[in-house]
Amino acid sequence: MSEGRTAAAGAAIIVLGPMSMSLYTPAMPLLVQAFGTTPSVMKLTLSVYFAGFAISQLICGPLSDAFGRRPAAVGFFALYVVGSIVAAMAGTIDWLIFGRALQGIGVAAGPAIARAIVRDQFTGQTSSRILGLIGSMQAVGPALAPSVGAVILGIAGWQPIFYVMVLWGFMVLALLIFGIPETNPNANPAQARPLQILKNYATLLRDPGFMRVSLLIGFGVGAIYTLASILPFVMIERVKLTPTEFGLGMVCQTGSFIVGSLVSAKLMRYMDADRLIPFGTAIGVSGTLLLAVLTLFHDVTFLTVMGPTAVLAFGMALVVPGCTTSALSGFPAMAGSAAALMGCLQIGGGFVGSAVASLFVDPALALGTVIPAMGVIAALSYALLRPRARTGPKAAIDPADLEIAADPAGLVGGPGEEFESYRRPPA
Repeated sequence: MSEGRTAAAGAAIIVLGPMSMSLYTPAMPLLVQAFGTTPSVMKLTLSVYFAGFAISQLICGPLSDAFGRRPAAVGFFALYVVGSIVAAMAGTIDWLIFGRALQGIGVAAGPAIARAIVRDQFTGQTSSRILGLIGSMQAVGPALAPSVGAVILGIAGWQPIFYVMVLWGFMVLALLIFGIPETNPNANPAQARPLQILKNYATLLRDPGFMRVSLLIGFGVGAIYTLASILPFVMIERVKLTPTEFGLGMVCQTGSFIVGSLVSAKLMRYMDADRLIPFGTAIGVSGTLLLAVLTLFHDVTFLTVMGPTAVLAFGMALVVPGCTTSALSGFPAMAGSAAALMGCLQIGGGFVGSAVASLFVDPALALGTVIPAMGVIAALSYALLRPRARTGPKAAIDPADLEIAADPAGLVGGPGEEFESYRRPPA
């Protein structure tokens, strides 16, 4: 596929997960009353979604390496459609939670497979540009979705929000079946063996270069995901915005991320994407610390919350392209597994943040402590984990060249041997 077509298809696939995560959040206070439950129980609809989203990526990625990108994606997105129907027709909070869990499991195919499709076809700065756009959609989704959800809620109520997800799921299935060719030239059923899957993930987890950028994304973008579980209760119940006003107010976060993505794309014409990572990290962490100061020591207002949130979003927009390219470039034979683990850590960060935030009685206190803590952890992960030194001239190492040294089908050596092969100096 062309660069433009790949970017458009990847964005369409990946944005469904983040959008589904927070599309219904403006209705959460209303759903508490509709189902006769408590805010803590209602937050479980987000927690189970995060859990399913994070964990099932670890299965989806290897399956796409083993049997191809399209078959794995079609199966998982079909499950997402079933979950959306269950949620839309839920008569009790238990059924809503169950439907949300199915949604999370099914939609995990988005980030795992979209990133792998890019890695199958492109490397270097081209890969960075496409992954930057796709990563931007994954982070913009949680910010844009409440605005869309608030409009639907104001016009038709909460159930049509989930029917929109059903329709969107069918559209993605149609795109996968009729619009995206298979891109994995090294599909190998051996990659689906449990022992091989564990070996692949062990290789990734042992690599500090992979983990430093994955944890930075996990806790940095994960902080944006965590905001989706906190902001509805802060802005609607504390600041006294209407659901529609809350949804429209989230444009501040969305717009900031879009601006950051445009700035990032412009700067990548003159420098490598990985050089933007320290700057973006510093900006993002500054936003979280500013949020702590203004939330804990100042009256909670729209500006004191959304201003720092916009700074965080801008910083993360600078970070996403370089981190994603850096994480995937060293593993051509298991790009699906690498993308899946990175996505798991990213969504897992949101899950951990949301779970910790749910323990706070005061959502404003959670906002001023959990989000800054995630920002600090993200920065420390990047600063303290250093990539392993590589021998040979750095300029001679290109991701495209790794396929020459690697065993693309995974038939000769384990992933650890493949990973070490590109560190050896040329003979």
